[in-house]
Amino acid sequence: MFTGDVSADDDDNRQAYIVYLGALPENGYSAPSQHINMLQELVGSNSNLLIRSYSRSFNGFAAYLSLAESKILERMKKEVVSVFPSRTYELDTTRSWDFVGLGERAKRDNVKESDVIIGVFDSGIWPESESFHDQGFGPPPQRWKGSCKGGRNFTCNNKLIGARFYPKNSVSARDDDGHGTHTASTAAGNAVQAASFYGLAQGTARGGAPSARVAAYKVCLKDIGCKDVDILAAYDDAIADGVDVISISISREASNILSNSHAIGSFHAMSRGVVTVGSAGNYGPDQGTVANAFPWMITVAASATDRRFVDRVVLGNGKDLTGLSVNPVNFNGTKFPIVYGQNVSRTCPALQASYCVKDCVDKDLVKGKIVLCDEFLANKEAYRAGAVGSIVLDTFTRDVSLVLPFPVSSLSLEDYESVKSYVKSAENPQAEILRSEEIIDKEAPYVPSFSSRGPSFIIKNLLKPDVSAPGLEILAAYSPEASPSDNPGDKRSVKFSVMSGTSMACPHVAGVAAYVKSFHPDWSHSAIKSAIMTTATSMMNVMKNPDQEFAYGSGNINPTNATDPGLVYELELQDYLKMLCAEGFDTQLLTKISGQKNITCSERTEVKDLNYPTMTTFTTALKPFNVTFTRTVTNVGLPNSTFKASVVPLRPEIQISVEPEVLTFGLLKEKKTFVVTISGKGLKDGSVVSSSLVWSDGSHSVRSPIVAYSINPFG
Repeated sequence: MFTGDVSADDDDNRQAYIVYLGALPENGYSAPSQHINMLQELVGSNSNLLIRSYSRSFNGFAAYLSLAESKILERMKKEVVSVFPSRTYELDTTRSWDFVGLGERAKRDNVKESDVIIGVFDSGIWPESESFHDQGFGPPPQRWKGSCKGGRNFTCNNKLIGARFYPKNSVSARDDDGHGTHTASTAAGNAVQAASFYGLAQGTARGGAPSARVAAYKVCLKDIGCKDVDILAAYDDAIADGVDVISISISREASNILSNSHAIGSFHAMSRGVVTVGSAGNYGPDQGTVANAFPWMITVAASATDRRFVDRVVLGNGKDLTGLSVNPVNFNGTKFPIVYGQNVSRTCPALQASYCVKDCVDKDLVKGKIVLCDEFLANKEAYRAGAVGSIVLDTFTRDVSLVLPFPVSSLSLEDYESVKSYVKSAENPQAEILRSEEIIDKEAPYVPSFSSRGPSFIIKNLLKPDVSAPGLEILAAYSPEASPSDNPGDKRSVKFSVMSGTSMACPHVAGVAAYVKSFHPDWSHSAIKSAIMTTATSMMNVMKNPDQEFAYGSGNINPTNATDPGLVYELELQDYLKMLCAEGFDTQLLTKISGQKNITCSERTEVKDLNYPTMTTFTTALKPFNVTFTRTVTNVGLPNSTFKASVVPLRPEIQISVEPEVLTFGLLKEKKTFVVTISGKGLKDGSVVSSSLVWSDGSHSVRSPIVAYSINPFG
């Protein structure tokens, strides 16, 4: 029945596994007896290994097994459906960290993690939030040179060790917008139990590196934005203060490297060994919209987790429709009259009234009623007019639920039209907007439509974004001074709120960078970046993201794997300078930028040959191509190891070869160089073809996407 050897050493390496055997057999079958028999044949008479039999609704059991034993059972295809480790789940949390595998019980070194400092450039921070209390924290790292210059009524502590504010007319680093508190707590917030948004998403809220220190740099003002002058001032301070990681959830349209504060600031941060993580922007789904697309930055797209919020509408005729919004209000079974925008305006033409354009909705005609509007943003006008709720056509959010100031359900065109038909035909049309509910999104992970896409307008042949991370409907700490819906009339005050955007994805990666650095304090910025990229999961939803790597980069973050990547692609200042030489920067300019002497540009590195963890090339449509990439990897896994190359998946449009196909290392930090060649007869205009090079030694899988594209953002 069983094949394979089980070692006595397995007793020390057992963990709980589920052995799923499928549906229950016919009557007369004793499932528990079968489970005991299977275990006895596998490991002998050790009855203590059986944890539980499943025998009432389906057939299976839980037992303490070693990896080898689980593999033996897994090969029993006739009896066994699947075998998998039993993972520990808490009550539903901020969810995003659990979804990417960084649970509360993940391996950590809290002492080393507390030596890592994350600088957050944003709208400030709420220092009294539980996410930034300092119980259990010792004094800041001795190398910290920053200050607590938070302004009026602002106090730092041993968790929030520094604060500065820059915008004109700002009197404090205190956050009156909510955005900065949200991002800072996502990156490094303490674990706060029973966090929720009015009971929604209830669980434990925590950052990726909860023992790390936080320094807040306020560079943005509510309703005004973030100015280059303030952003560069923050970079200037943060690098000197001694931060290890910078998280900057700020982006704008692509611009020249030398006229972009992010490019300049992050270049200098890189030169001092600081990891800078930036958001890719919320300008999707159009291609070529990716922001912060500089090779010395980690550029982050937003991805979905398996938790979504939906808001259902029940019509008076009993029809139940599912829309989008984060709505904590419960009508408790009460239905209210529905009125169409065209019918509640005394001053506007019919078309404008149907869209509920500003000042078109008459207050006297909507009191105690739900307003139906042909435009998503019209919910603001319905709220201003005093309606009890609004049903709107989803012309804006597409695939994201937003916190709105009152009950709203944003419906698809088909569902919205069915509501309009009901309103027109019913004598007394009514509806109830239900409180939002949480559902499991089985399509995750994928990149939502708002997240910006590559290819980059700035630097050709560089894959951007680099990775994706949770950024859809994320619960995190919030400023109680800020409206959770960003509507001035919404006076609710909350400690936690739900937000979406690449702004939320960025601090996830900043938290991972800090987490990796806590394991490897001596690693360079590029080693940390490489580890995050080459261990990212490629199991993305291509059906929802046909633009593939231009949506999600190397894939979705896998924090625990990033601490042990096996190999890393390293880059130093000189490598970037050689690349800038090839991009047309002259030696005098580069000398000024870098402070390096004797730059000659005699050695130039094309972007495609920058020692980047991805390999990307633009090709002219329908023309044959043959492109080589030269890369060097550094061994950070086992001293004596052999990595073998594989290319997956194989694509008929391109041929890929690797030379050599085997890399043998005898020492840690030893370097090996290889060359990848891709060729093809020509790609269709506007197409993207991708594969991956995977170096594996049996313990590590070091994956680098290979992308050829004929999309030309340069015209």
